[in-house]
Parts: sequence; C-alpha cells; structure tokens
Amino acid sequence: MVSAWNRWRRTLQGTLALPAGVAFVLFGTFWLVDFYGLHSTRGVAVAGAVGPLTRLLDFDPDTLQNALGNLAQIIAAVLGIAITVVSIVVQIAATRYTSRVADMFFRDRTNLAVMGFFVVACIDAVWVSLAVARDYVPRVTIVVTVGMVTASLLALIPYFAYVFDFLDPEKVIARIGKQTLHNALGRGRQTDANVEVRQGQTVTSMEQLAGVAINAISQKDKVIASNATSALRRVIVEYLPGKSGLGAAWFAIGPRLRADPDMVALAPESVTDLAAAKTWLEWKGLRQMCSVFGEALKEMPEMAHVVAIETRYVAEAALAVSERAVLSLAVRFMNTYLRAALNARDVRTAYNVLNQYRLLAETMMRARGGGVDAAAQLSEVAAHFRYYAQLANGMGLGFVAETAAYDLGALCEMASITESPVHDALLATFLDIDKEAENSAQEKGLRGVRKAQAKLAAYYLLAGAGARARQIYDDMALETTERLRSIRNEMLSVRAKEFWEIIDRGTNFDYVDEDRKGKLREFFGWFPELNNGGSARAAVDTARSSEPRGGA
Repeated sequence: MVSAWNRWRRTLQGTLALPAGVAFVLFGTFWLVDFYGLHSTRGVAVAGAVGPLTRLLDFDPDTLQNALGNLAQIIAAVLGIAITVVSIVVQIAATRYTSRVADMFFRDRTNLAVMGFFVVACIDAVWVSLAVARDYVPRVTIVVTVGMVTASLLALIPYFAYVFDFLDPEKVIARIGKQTLHNALGRGRQTDANVEVRQGQTVTSMEQLAGVAINAISQKDKVIASNATSALRRVIVEYLPGKSGLGAAWFAIGPRLRADPDMVALAPESVTDLAAAKTWLEWKGLRQMCSVFGEALKEMPEMAHVVAIETRYVAEAALAVSERAVLSLAVRFMNTYLRAALNARDVRTAYNVLNQYRLLAETMMRARGGGVDAAAQLSEVAAHFRYYAQLANGMGLGFVAETAAYDLGALCEMASITESPVHDALLATFLDIDKEAENSAQEKGLRGVRKAQAKLAAYYLLAGAGARARQIYDDMALETTERLRSIRNEMLSVRAKEFWEIIDRGTNFDYVDEDRKGKLREFFGWFPELNNGGSARAAVDTARSSEPRGGA
C-alpha cells in the first residue's frame, strides 16, 4: 500500500504541476489584461475600485445558477469517462491474464480514493447549484466546489497513468505473489484469518499465477510467462524459512483443501504423506509449475527450460534450509519433466532439463555436512539419469542418452575432486548406462556414451586414479576394434572447445584439452587390438596395481 501511494504521489506531482500551472498562468494573465486594460478603456475607473481578486469573487446570482449547473454536468462527465475507461481496461487485463485483476483493482485504496473523490465532487457540484438564491450566494461553498471540479479535471490524466501502471502485468504478478506469501505465512491482513480460509486463498493464488503463465504461453509472451513462473518459485522459496513457525493446523489437509482438483486426483496415501511431511504447499506450487511445463512443451518449448531452472532453485533453497522432503519433491518433478519431454520426443527440452538436473546434483554434492543428507540422494539421482538415458535410447533418442552420459561423467569427475563418498556408486551407475543395443539406431546413441566414458577415463589418468580408469577399460574391453578406433579418432580430432551453435552449456561434449588428450591416447593404448602388441596389456596391469580400488 505504501509503495502504491508513493507511486501515485509521484504521478500527481509530475502530471498535475504543469497543467495546473499553465492553466493558472493563462487565466491569471488574461484576467488581469481584461481587468486593467479592456475594463478601464470602457470608461470604468480602476483606481480606487475593488481589486481583481475581489472582483473575481463577486458572484452574480443569476449568472451563477447557470454556471453551477454546467459544473455539475462537467464533473458527471469526468466521472463517466473515468468509469468507462477503467472498466474497459480492467476487463481486458482480467481476460488476458487472470480474473484476480478485477478483485485487486477494486480493493486498492488509491483507486477507491480517487473514484470516491470524483463521486463526492459530482454530488457537491449538484448540491451547490441548488443552494444559490437571488438573495443568498454561498461564496465559500462555490469556491470549494470550483476547486474540486478543477482538481477532478487535473487528476484525470495522472489517474489513468496510475491505472495503467497498476495493471502492468509484472506488477499484477508481484502483487499476487506477495498476497500468496502473506496468506501462507499469516502476515498482514491474514494474521487472524481462519486457517482453512488461508489455505484456500493460497491455493487459489498459486493457480492464478500458473494461469497467468499458461495464458502468456498461449499468446507467445515469454516475459510474462517467465515472471509468473518466477513468482511461483519465489513463493515457495520465501515460504520455506518461515514455515517452521506455523502451527500444526496449517499443515493438516482438511476437507476444503482435499477438495482441490489436484488433491482429488491423488491417492489417499499420497495425501496422507503430504500432510505428514508438511509439504502440501510446496507440492501444490511445483504441481502448478509442472502444468506450465506441460503447456510450454506444446506451445513454447523454451519456457520449459525456464520451469526446469525455477524448479532447481526450489530444490537448492530446500537444501539450504535442510528440507529433505521438499528436495525429494523437486527431484521427482525433475523426473516428471524428463518423462514428459521424452514422451513428446522433444530432444532439446530433455537436453535442457538434464542440464538443470546435473547442476542440482552438483549443488547436492557440495552440500556436505549440512542438515540434509544430500549425498545419500545422489545415488538415486544417478540412477534416474541412467534410467532415462536407457529409456531415451530405447525410443531412438540417442542424443538424450549421450547427454545423460556426459552429465553423469561430469558428476563422477566432481565426486572424485571432492572425494564424495558416493563416487563409486556414481561410477558404477555411469558404466551401466550402455546396455546392449537392439538395433543400429540405439547403437549409434551408445557411441556417445562410450565417448563420455573414455573422456572420464582420461580424467582419471590425469588425476592419478588409474584403478578407476581401469574399471572403464574393463567395461569397454569387449568393444570391436573398428568401433574403438573410430571413437578415439573422433575425440582426438575435436579442436574447438565451444560448440558451433549457441547452446546453454557452451562446451562441446567431445572436447578435451591437450593434457587430457595425451591421457586419452594412453587409455586407448591399453586396447591391444589398437596397438597390435602386448605393451598395452602390461600398461593395464600396471594401472591395476598402481592404486587401491577405492582411491581418489
């Protein structure tokens, strides 16, 4: 409310001063010209007579009756214009974005104050026109009425500016988000509200934010869709630190909340689990983001990437405040996004979701010693990568499988650097991606998996982890000589670090620097078929004994 009033005050100051000043100067100038110039030339003595201000306020009853009637018509016309314009603009905004716009508009105190002033000025002008008689002229009332009519005319333009500013989509979204958070945490006007009422208002507001995003996607408006999705994320993220102060009644899922369409679709056991974990609000918010993701897949795939980013932010916020249940929810929704992208055969979206999923896993790996045992979930995340990689490969989407393999390889590298206790589990999962292919299309996808494995082996050799490189060698030992040679040659031939198209990841998957290329040659040198000699086998045996199996 304070910020809205400040904006309105600045608008008044900026737009009232100029027209008011111009009108005052023009009227005052010509009035003085008439009074001292033309008036005196007609033979009327000015000296010793009344001054210009006194003359101005010397009202004639016969003239005033007509003039005041016109004032009443003017202010009624101003009120009609204001109501017409506001009604049209509010209706358009409500139709395009959300019906919540109309409710917010007519609850806004500034709007109510301005419209109320117009009404009061109109009523006052009507009444004063009836108060003038031949033997009585209420001069103070007339002056005040003229001032109110003048203020109404001057306020019309800045008020329209305020209305358009109020209905700006970004500000509407911000207001809904703020009200949603206040409902959830019981702040502001919601401090004493009934818990079920607050729950209902919170759910409705979240649905409205999702509705704004979906409507914007259907109209190809990425800016508004992104803002609405970000508002959903902010509600969840800002809610997480404050939820500990809420009573048990807030987390209970009563009849009103259970009647929500999203809740109705859930199995009773799932609803019970949400109540026990105290995560119904986070689930509802992520469920709305999932709806936006589904719409984006059909209409604006680049928005699906935005949803994945926002979901990662939610997971990272949950990790920061040790909310493991919320972190698990976010991981499940990441899996849901991957499934939806694969079902739609949208390789680009799957690629982008995997990128955000990997970044989340890296954050989980860095979160050691916190209240959430993130390392324990990393093995599950790695298993999800493997599952969706194999699923994508079976669907003929080999590039998705290749992307998952490179991401898992990157996680193995980070686990080795940070000496994560789940490194061995990640490596085992990584080596299990390349199941036996059933046709040539799937086999082509597995070439990328083998490249990712060879790239990781080169890293291990560079880091002095020969035993781990040996595990990758053992996994690749049955590959054909021709296949191994082509993989080696392709990887050694890549010179450009950046991919030749604009991508979010930037780096070419197959690129390795010169130091690692030397180790890559060493790794492929272990395969006797590529070297026609026994020296390679001796090198492998040396690697087997050079380091304990679990070394970093």
